[in-house]
Amino acid sequence: MLGPEAPVVLLLHGGLDNLSGKTGLAMLRYRPGPILAVIDPAHAGADLESVTGIARPVPVLASMQAALPLRPASGPKPVAVVGLAPSGGRLPPALRADLLLALEAGWSAASGLHTRLGDDPQLAASCRDGAWIWDLRQEPADLPVASGRAASLPCRRLLAVGTDMAVGKMSACLELLAAARRRGLEARFIGTGQAGLLISGQGVPLDAVRVDYAAGAVQQAVLAAAEPTDSAGPAGPDTWLLVEGQGSLCHPGSTATLPLIRGSQPTDLLLVHRAGQTSIRNHAEVAMPPLREVIEAVERLAALGRPAAAAPPPRVRAIALNTAHLDEPAAQRALAATAASTGLPCTDPVRQGGEGLWEVLLGE
Repeated sequence: MLGPEAPVVLLLHGGLDNLSGKTGLAMLRYRPGPILAVIDPAHAGADLESVTGIARPVPVLASMQAALPLRPASGPKPVAVVGLAPSGGRLPPALRADLLLALEAGWSAASGLHTRLGDDPQLAASCRDGAWIWDLRQEPADLPVASGRAASLPCRRLLAVGTDMAVGKMSACLELLAAARRRGLEARFIGTGQAGLLISGQGVPLDAVRVDYAAGAVQQAVLAAAEPTDSAGPAGPDTWLLVEGQGSLCHPGSTATLPLIRGSQPTDLLLVHRAGQTSIRNHAEVAMPPLREVIEAVERLAALGRPAAAAPPPRVRAIALNTAHLDEPAAQRALAATAASTGLPCTDPVRQGGEGLWEVLLGE
């Protein structure tokens, strides 16, 4: 629903410098379309790159009122996008006030929160003719129960699996996508969370799907991504489908990895880990297993539930290591240590780009 040409304003109230703003930060880093401004009263007037490390010339404003004059004179309607991913997925009051102002000005709105904007009577009534509200965290209609159909696709299917939440699974896939385009490779990204869906416009909001249909929802999204596009035919043997991972098998509250494995029937796995992390974030009492144990568990699970005619079970081909919190010398030490302890190629695709991972995946 959010086209690549639509100008957006990101509502990031209090999230510009922390993980609660990961949706908006991901859009700032990876959305190819225009971003008019970021709204964060705590950092109004600050230089975006100084706060986030993202080199994009976008002003940081105090309110939607300050952003309204930035509306282009022609072209698609601007969209106010909720860039926060707060705990519980509820809409903060200050952010709601700015959404209301945008809708009353004739803008559209998009949100991946559990709080649905369209269910708010005042917000819904303020949506003007020609504008829309997109609550993307909704279960698709007519979902099948998964049957392993994705295994019959001729294309390669890479699934990013993480050792924890918010370690960079989406970023790793999007860096691979960018590097594929530079190389002239045919690659397609399948979003499974709110940021991935807002950036790509396709995929499935996995955490909005009932558990019995979760694998079927992933299967449906993968099959759809393999269909012909405006610029290419159906996904063939040289096409890569890059499936955004969600959650973690290591996390006590996460159930997302298994339906992603079942639904996508991956041919390749990419493990994503934050350097130096020894326990689950926000659950210090839950220790992080050694990476070799995580790799063995993921590969064993991925070998189950596969049709008889499927390709050999997938292996973890490489490790994408998140070193954002480390300086360059420490990052290099962490990359080398992780490669040595696992026996697998290891790179930070955000810091170093996705080319190194493609060299591994393509056997170069």
